[in-house]
Amino acid sequence: MLWARLKLFLQRNWLWFAIGLLMIVAIVVPVWYMQGMEESVRRYIVGINVASLPWGILQTLVFVGFLYLLQYGGGFAMFKKSKVKMGSASVRFTDVIGLMEAKREAWEVVQLIKDRAVLKKVGGKILHGMLMVGPPGCGKTMLAKAIATEAGVPFLSTAGSEFVEIFVGVGASRVRKLFKQARQYAQAYGACIIFIDELEVVGKARVFMDAFGGSSESNSTLNQLLVEMDGLTDVDANIVVIGAMNAQEMVLDPALLRPGRFDRKITVNRPNLQERREIFEYYARNIALDPGVDLARLARKAVYKTPAEIENILKEAALIAVRDRRERVTYKDVSSAIERIELGVAHRLNLTPREREMTAFHEAGHLLVTYLTHPTNDVFKVSIVQRGGSLGVVHSVPREELYTSDVNTLKAHIRVSLAGYVAERLKYGVSTTGVSSDFAKAMAIAHDMVWIYGMGGDGLIGDFNQIPAGGLNQPAQLSEAFKEKLNNATQVLLHECVKEVEQVLKTEFHILERFSKELLAREELDYDEIVQIFTEYGKPPKPLPAENPEPPRYFPPPAGH
Repeated sequence: MLWARLKLFLQRNWLWFAIGLLMIVAIVVPVWYMQGMEESVRRYIVGINVASLPWGILQTLVFVGFLYLLQYGGGFAMFKKSKVKMGSASVRFTDVIGLMEAKREAWEVVQLIKDRAVLKKVGGKILHGMLMVGPPGCGKTMLAKAIATEAGVPFLSTAGSEFVEIFVGVGASRVRKLFKQARQYAQAYGACIIFIDELEVVGKARVFMDAFGGSSESNSTLNQLLVEMDGLTDVDANIVVIGAMNAQEMVLDPALLRPGRFDRKITVNRPNLQERREIFEYYARNIALDPGVDLARLARKAVYKTPAEIENILKEAALIAVRDRRERVTYKDVSSAIERIELGVAHRLNLTPREREMTAFHEAGHLLVTYLTHPTNDVFKVSIVQRGGSLGVVHSVPREELYTSDVNTLKAHIRVSLAGYVAERLKYGVSTTGVSSDFAKAMAIAHDMVWIYGMGGDGLIGDFNQIPAGGLNQPAQLSEAFKEKLNNATQVLLHECVKEVEQVLKTEFHILERFSKELLAREELDYDEIVQIFTEYGKPPKPLPAENPEPPRYFPPPAGH
């Protein structure tokens, strides 16, 4: 037993014994050798060695230091400072406009951080990881800062790209330093929040069968992140890791999503109608906006827009107003900004009179069918000014947020897409190549209705895209006859929509001609002008849906706010 312990001790500490032995040999042998020399020679050799000793020690330290960096720290990349921003965020929940559901869940996190003593008393544990998922520009970073501000804890912010380097070991080293820094702040302030933006960069699924070894660095960085999050125990001060990403959570490694890591998810969606109006009001304070601008109408026109996009729209509108030498931003400036961002800069081509007239009839056809038959969309603008490769455009948006579509809405989309083609045929007996994009959209919707949604009207129900089409050494499970039946059902659906559009445009052909003449004369018509013309023919606009009341707040406003 004693020999086994001695053997184990030597196995664990043999390096120190070897170093000591080498040092003894390095000292004893030179001393023994110099005993036979003359006194003056011995003094000279000792003086030279003593004088050069500091430089030798410095060179050794530099050499060993560079070896350490190359082996464990990623070489010269270790000298690059990791861009981790630290500070007490100053964003309150009242500064985050909208996002009521997301703020309700975030407020629970704030309460957990504040009441960690009570939570521990009842046997609960504070969460260690929270994932924010949503489109870019919706306020995920602001919400994370608001959590830190309301909880009164330090806020460490970084991005997933900061952990990516070409040198091996840099990512893992920066993860260790980040959590070490967070523990220091948490011990000083009671808790700390780590915010990692672009989490998908460092947290994507690991690759284990990489022939070239290019994924070893990303795997080691992710492994270090997993280890650090496992190390967040009750012994340590409270650390909450908040990850934000724009991609779907399925791209993350499953180990990140297990309980104890990023086990809570907050979805940060685009704002609704009421929230968009508040966002317009918030950003409109920074520009000289004309008092006559209806922000409620702008909010309806900006369906599915994020707060960042709304801010960009108003900034672009201000640039347009300055370019046109106006001191205030008008509704037309904002409308032009939306079109410029979505469709590109306007540029007028030298069209022949017939091309210009056919374009006017084409867009007037889209306009009539949308206004008269579409159950969910409104026309906010029609134009024959060329933008982004398009000779004209009808700006149509839903009256409110819709997350699903029924058969009537999908058929309305098809009718609107085919309306330009039908208008050209009714007026000139022929159509132009300008219908190509309309056909592509109508064909895609009709194909999905028949093949995926079971809306073909032929009695076939199911998602036929899920049936394997066959491949190498695998027979197709859909026969050619069955595919032909589905494709014929698609054509039947398209022809039905064409007949419905023909009936509408023939009945209202006088309105079609009126709008084409107005477009040829003015090039663009806004919502008020469109409604005025339709009202002259006894067709007032459909009533707009009432705004949803603001949902109740799930958190008390901070004192003094």
